[in-house]
Amino acid sequence: MTKILIATDTFEQINGVSTTYKNIYECSNGKIKIIHPALFKYKSFKAYPEIQFCFQFIKVYKEIKKYNPTHIHIATEGPIGMVARIYCKLNKLDFTSAYHTRFPEYLESYFGHFKSVAYMYLKFFHKKSKMIFVPSKSCLDDLKNIGFTKLHLWTRGVSESLIIDAPFIRKNKKKIKVLYVGRVSKEKNLHKLCELQNNFDITIVGDGPIRNNLEKRYKNIQFVGYKFGRELAHFYHSHDVFCFPSLTDTFGIVIIEALSNGLPVAAFNVTGPKDIISNGIDGYLGNDLKDNIELAFKLNRNKIKKQSSKKWSWQQCHDILIRGLTH
Repeated sequence: MTKILIATDTFEQINGVSTTYKNIYECSNGKIKIIHPALFKYKSFKAYPEIQFCFQFIKVYKEIKKYNPTHIHIATEGPIGMVARIYCKLNKLDFTSAYHTRFPEYLESYFGHFKSVAYMYLKFFHKKSKMIFVPSKSCLDDLKNIGFTKLHLWTRGVSESLIIDAPFIRKNKKKIKVLYVGRVSKEKNLHKLCELQNNFDITIVGDGPIRNNLEKRYKNIQFVGYKFGRELAHFYHSHDVFCFPSLTDTFGIVIIEALSNGLPVAAFNVTGPKDIISNGIDGYLGNDLKDNIELAFKLNRNKIKKQSSKKWSWQQCHDILIRGLTH
C-alpha cells in the first residue's frame, strides 16, 4: 500500500509554498499525509509571523514513524524538513525534495551576507534527495551552475475560484490601474513599484513586515491587506496591469493568477517572470518598470486570457510530484 507523506515547515501561512501543497493535498482527495508546524508547538518571529519554526523534533519524528510512510517528499529545508530527512536516513527510505525559495538571496537582502553559507547548507540538505523539484527553467539552470544535481522541472497551477469569466470593462480613468499581490516585505523589491505612485493608480494586496513603513511613506497607494478567493479574483479582473517587482523569486504564482484573468504583467527580466512571461505578448520585461507597465497596458487582455486561463493546472502539478516520488 502506497502511503505518501509531505514534510513542510509552512502550510497554514500565506505564501507560494503553502498554496502549492494545499492544492496538491486537494488534488489527492486527502490521501496524502502532511506534517507541518501547526500540528506541534512552534515559534514565529514578530517581524515575520509567516515563518514558523517547530523545534519538537522527537514529536515530529514519532508522528512520521506512526504514519509509517512508503514515500516522503520534503518540501522545505527547515526543522521539520530536517527531521524528515533524518527519518529517511535512519530508515533507509528514499525521498524527494523541493527548492522553492531563494533564502540565500533573502539573507543577503536583509543582512548583506550569509549567502554562501546558506548555499552550503542547501547543497548538504538536498544531496541525498533522489530528485529535487524546481519551479522554473532558469532556477534549474542557476542551481545546476552552482553544483546542484538531480534537478527536475515542476510547474504550478491556478484555482478556478481565482478566475473571473466576464468581459473587461475599463472605466474612463486618467491613470493606469496597477496591481501587486503578495507578501509586503523587503525582498519583494516593492519600493521600486511604490516610487511610481504619482504615475499610476497602485493597489497593493497583501501584508508583511514593511507594510506600515510603506503606507506612511507612499500616501497615494492603496494598501488593502490580504484578499482571497472571488474577492481576490475581482482585484485581478478590475485592474489594468499586474506588476511583479521582485528580483529574488523562483516562480511567482501570483503572475499566473494574473495572466489567467487576462491581466498583462510588468516585471524585471529575472528568474521567475522570464520563465512565465512572453515579452510583448502577455507582458513586458526590462530594467524600467514604468516603461514595462505602460507597454503592458497596451496588450490585448482577451488574447492573454485565452492563452493562459487553461494553461496552469494544479492537477498537473500534483501528478508530476507523485510520479517523481513513487517511481
